[in-house]
Amino acid sequence: MKKIILLGASGSIGTQTLDVIRNNPEKFMLYACSCGRNLEQAIQIISEFKPLYVCVRNHQDINVLKKYQFACKYYVGEEGLNCLAMLDVKATLVNALVGTVGLMPTINAIKTHKDIALANKETLVTAGEIVMKLAREYKVNIYPIDSEHSAIFQCIKGERQKDISKLIITASGGSFRDKKREELIDVTVEDALRHPNWNMGAKITIDSSTMMNKGFEVIEAYHLFGIDIDKIETVLHKESIIHSMVEFVDCSVKAQLGTPDMRVPILYALSYPERIDYPGERLDLKKIGTLHFEELSFERFPCLKMAYQAIKEGGIMPAVLNAANDASVELFLDRKIKYLDIEKIIEYYLKNTVQMINPTIEDIVNVCFEIKKDIYKKFGGQK
Repeated sequence: MKKIILLGASGSIGTQTLDVIRNNPEKFMLYACSCGRNLEQAIQIISEFKPLYVCVRNHQDINVLKKYQFACKYYVGEEGLNCLAMLDVKATLVNALVGTVGLMPTINAIKTHKDIALANKETLVTAGEIVMKLAREYKVNIYPIDSEHSAIFQCIKGERQKDISKLIITASGGSFRDKKREELIDVTVEDALRHPNWNMGAKITIDSSTMMNKGFEVIEAYHLFGIDIDKIETVLHKESIIHSMVEFVDCSVKAQLGTPDMRVPILYALSYPERIDYPGERLDLKKIGTLHFEELSFERFPCLKMAYQAIKEGGIMPAVLNAANDASVELFLDRKIKYLDIEKIIEYYLKNTVQMINPTIEDIVNVCFEIKKDIYKKFGGQK
């Protein structure tokens, strides 16, 4: 039975990971987990799965949980997340955290020889070169949970790296895929959170609408698969049936298809190289009938263009991209800026932040902190 350390158990990916564990009790056990602000949900998770270690946000949460006399040890905050990542046990770490808070737990899990099932985009966006180098050094596997990267991972299995000519990452287009830019001026938070295909958390849903999420996925693919950035393309595919494709030098193209259900790539990441039966909805191409593909325009989606720009510039710029996006999306969700202000803020910090060619983890953390602090101060009040 595989032991699972789940960071971000109460989020969208976290709850779907719990579904996978729940449906496969003979294969997986929840050894440790972190929970967010929702104590009621934390109580339910601990009651059902009985993890041995639990990380919560603050000491007051521990006082509440102790009343239930759960047989587990508690940790607190970011230090607690890293303690879970470094537990002395053979386990797979599922990083379903949102934000740069997920970076150090990934690094610490690698250094304690744990395989990583990765949903935290910031790990590779901000520090991909450092993280992948550590994974090779410690002989640790990083299994992608994103449906797009899981698709690529499945398509290249058994293939030679030199035979790959192109990665094609599909995009649903997000909440505003059918709107022109002039129609986005006064869109609301509620409008942006209505994703047509996927059930995701608020932050990722907003990123999907701006296409920054796709930009992050391009950067992640660059690091995960060692493919030149100019050989990674994106295409609009509204049905979300083809999750990504790989083109080879002989003009053959492999595609991975499936219904839009995040439990499938989660299950594959946890069970690899085995495939486990899943009682989900089967893909019925006769029912779907037609699949559509369109160009993803940089003019329509400038955040996607900025992601390519950031990875080409390298150094600290991907971390700048992430930090500026993180803060501006939060401000939009708090209704302190307008939707189109997100991309304006990101562009400003990409143009006005001093480059660092080979940043350390400390450099990355510090730059992210300073950029977010500056954005909150300028646009939303001190955080």
